[in-house]
Amino acid sequence: MPALADLVRPGTTVALGDGVGLPASVLPELSEAAAGAGGVRLLLGWTLGALDGLDVAAFGRVLTTMSGFALRALVDQGAVGYIPARMGALPALVRDVLRPAVLVASVVSGRDGHRFGSEVGWLRAAVEAGAVVAAVERPELPACDAGPPLPPEQVVVVGASDAPPIDVPAPVVSDAHRAIGERVAALVPAGARLQFGPGTIGAATCAALDRPVRVASGLLADPVVDLARRGLLIGRPSAAYLAGTDVLYRWADGQPILLPCDVTHSPARRDGPFVAVNTALEVDVDGQVNVETAGRSTIGGIGGHPDFAFAAAGQPGGLSIIAVPTTSRGGRPTLVERLEGPVTTPGHDVDVVVTEHGAADLRGLDRLQRRRAISRLWKEG
Repeated sequence: MPALADLVRPGTTVALGDGVGLPASVLPELSEAAAGAGGVRLLLGWTLGALDGLDVAAFGRVLTTMSGFALRALVDQGAVGYIPARMGALPALVRDVLRPAVLVASVVSGRDGHRFGSEVGWLRAAVEAGAVVAAVERPELPACDAGPPLPPEQVVVVGASDAPPIDVPAPVVSDAHRAIGERVAALVPAGARLQFGPGTIGAATCAALDRPVRVASGLLADPVVDLARRGLLIGRPSAAYLAGTDVLYRWADGQPILLPCDVTHSPARRDGPFVAVNTALEVDVDGQVNVETAGRSTIGGIGGHPDFAFAAAGQPGGLSIIAVPTTSRGGRPTLVERLEGPVTTPGHDVDVVVTEHGAADLRGLDRLQRRRAISRLWKEG
């Protein structure tokens, strides 16, 4: 079996497959290969799992397009550089300025070849840009890649692992989140194409839904299985990533539901009215949203937040919803006069703001009216 050291050349860019299928078993070997080659740039994506065995000092530069739990401290320390890029634009960056020579990724094998398993995201863009896929065969991953087999001439199997996908437990839904979910669900028409983010808001919204919907999201979590079991899921869902528990992975296995993120996050998709449900770390009185930083710490990345908000706000019958509790987990108000962090999503792509106390429909309001409507939601608490 070829070694990673045979593929990693001095000064090249190596990308590491992300999501719940992170190829953790080869991280020590990858670090050793990079140290031996010298000057290697490492590109990381949505990193959920522990990076045990990855030595960032072995690389000339480490970059990420999405912070995530595993990278927060490294980004804050400056050991990993954060590239602010929305998910829908990431494949274009990967094909051009980021352009990895090697993609270390988990794959599943079938009768017709190898495919990605629990995530597709930007990975196929790296393949299309000519990257050699240093493949780790993972039979325990759900086989959900809707694309064709990977070009066999670009695949080099460097390892195998029977590790399951990373477990992302369902969040605990509080009374405030439950109230928000009920208000959001009431805004979703039957037959709508629905996007929801990970975490408590998405879970609470799906739990409160009582009408059938299509699901077209950035990721699929356990709530989509509940919708299917209750007969409320129309057709086959689509996303770029899976992120849940064995309940989701067993249900999704064998379904071709994962697509590249320049497809899933494209505003050109017009199959039915589109409702995007997302949350925030903070919202200002003009409706601008920050989902990236809290204080001086990098909490998350841009992800698909602005992609989906723009797509929903720009479609006939569409609705871009920002749903957020009035206080953060630390007890701080989530409404601010001006964002402390960057503007992830501009206020003009926000149609409705929902809290546990009510909903403010901002469509057609002038600046002053918008500020009053948003401020009223927090004062009512």
